[in-house]
Amino acid sequence: MSYPHADPSLSSPWCGPLRYPAMRRGHSGDNTISGEMPMIHHMRPLVFWPTFLILLTAVIGSLVDLEAFLGFTSQLNDAILERFSWLFSLGSLYLLVLAIAVYVSPLGRIRIGGENAEPLLSKTRWFSITLCTTLAVGVLFWTTAEPLYHLMGPPASLGMEAGSTEAALFAMSTMFLHWTFTPYAIYAVPALIFALAFYNRRQKFSISSMLEPVFGPRITRYSGLIDALALYSLVAGMAATLGTGAITLAGGLGQYIEGDTNPLRLGLIIAVIVVTFVLSAASGLKKGIARLSALNAWLLLVLGLFVFVFGPTAFMLQIGVESFGVYLDNFFTRSLFTGAAGNDQWPHWWSIFYWAIWFAWAPVASLFLGRISRGYSVRDFLRINLLYPSLFAAVWIVIFSGATLYFQMRTGIDLHSVLDDQGVEHVLYRLFGELPLSGLWVPLLLFIAFISYVTAADSNTDAIGNLCTRGLTADSDFSAGIPMKIIWGVVVGIIAWVMTSFVGIDGVKMLSNLGGLPALVIILLASGSLWHWLRDPSALECPDTSTNHEQLDAQGQPQ
Repeated sequence: MSYPHADPSLSSPWCGPLRYPAMRRGHSGDNTISGEMPMIHHMRPLVFWPTFLILLTAVIGSLVDLEAFLGFTSQLNDAILERFSWLFSLGSLYLLVLAIAVYVSPLGRIRIGGENAEPLLSKTRWFSITLCTTLAVGVLFWTTAEPLYHLMGPPASLGMEAGSTEAALFAMSTMFLHWTFTPYAIYAVPALIFALAFYNRRQKFSISSMLEPVFGPRITRYSGLIDALALYSLVAGMAATLGTGAITLAGGLGQYIEGDTNPLRLGLIIAVIVVTFVLSAASGLKKGIARLSALNAWLLLVLGLFVFVFGPTAFMLQIGVESFGVYLDNFFTRSLFTGAAGNDQWPHWWSIFYWAIWFAWAPVASLFLGRISRGYSVRDFLRINLLYPSLFAAVWIVIFSGATLYFQMRTGIDLHSVLDDQGVEHVLYRLFGELPLSGLWVPLLLFIAFISYVTAADSNTDAIGNLCTRGLTADSDFSAGIPMKIIWGVVVGIIAWVMTSFVGIDGVKMLSNLGGLPALVIILLASGSLWHWLRDPSALECPDTSTNHEQLDAQGQPQ
């Protein structure tokens, strides 16, 4: 059964002829391109090589003179946060407001891919993939560690006493700010723009497609540069995250395996993670990625329910409700808090630093989130990518951050000392040590952490592989990017191992964060596309040109 060619009568730039060969259905149920496609023919060299060479230079620079490399990247990062803190704060708030405006507008009724477009995934699977792609493992460890930082070190300009009730409410409300609606808006808005450009306007698989409605077709001349700029931030961030994850898992395994963490142990952990997420990404959206994400979502749900039932339930709910009120009451003030008036560096260390990280990762992550959204309305998209994950994160914060503050403030267990002496991951392990059945849950916690790293990395690897592959459009065979997924998985793994084993990951992490400023500019410019479509939603009402996609049953499986 063949996909139909584009209707030649569709002559507008938004609904033009497909720019990819016709495809045939293979026996396995996957889409395959007619004819042979050597990898070198499909690689985008202007995207692949600049990113690869920059990362190679960073690794060599760290090995040759780590102190000078860290000094340079830290100074550059501090300068960006100092001079553009106002833009990061205003930009993140603007995207959340824009998402709300789109949701309530007539644009919210537009279906991604056209009126007859059929979904790639059921809503349940779509949500589980989105949740695991965006939350990653950060929410697992940082929702117990971060509130301790804020409890014992609130902003000096606010005049709070460390460890006080006021500081506890500040800590919880800050968690809502950093991990719920604002960061998800930073991801959701560019992902929505890409989804509409890719499916409704038939643009190519490129970040520059989000800018085409604003700058016209001439922007495609710079697509390689734009994609490479965003790609290096994500790959560097993935390497830093993988390195952190390996150290975290090694610390947990150290409770059961004798001996210190060494390059061999780190290498084995990184290798297992890389092999798993590359195989998941290479197996396709509906196989590895969807199944691992569903497993991860269920494990997170079980973990959260366990802590809620056996932890300090009443305290969690009480401080959660009260601090959420503080979050709402101070939302605009805290969202735009730069610390300039009081010469307070806390916003640069925390909120603005977070916004820079989210922005750095958002452009490439938006390619994956946009690609899996076909067949649903814009309102469905914003619910799955913004509202529901934010609510999930808020509940998670109530449970885990609430439990952390309870043990720190009410029981005499000094989790803050654990944080200072042993590191972020050990706070969570110690917290579970105070709950029933800790001997059972700590090993399971390690497995959940492993799966969380994998489910975040496989979706990002999928986007990276496709971004480095030439000629992909809405009707392309996305298995064509498998060689690139394997290559980048190996590159990320090697960088993570070298940095964690010999020089530390701070340099690569700083390199990733430096991408926050250009990514912020790209996303703010791309938001002009949404304003264009808000004025004229009919520009997106493109007849669907591929109606032979797989039907889904009630469980989200192809029939």
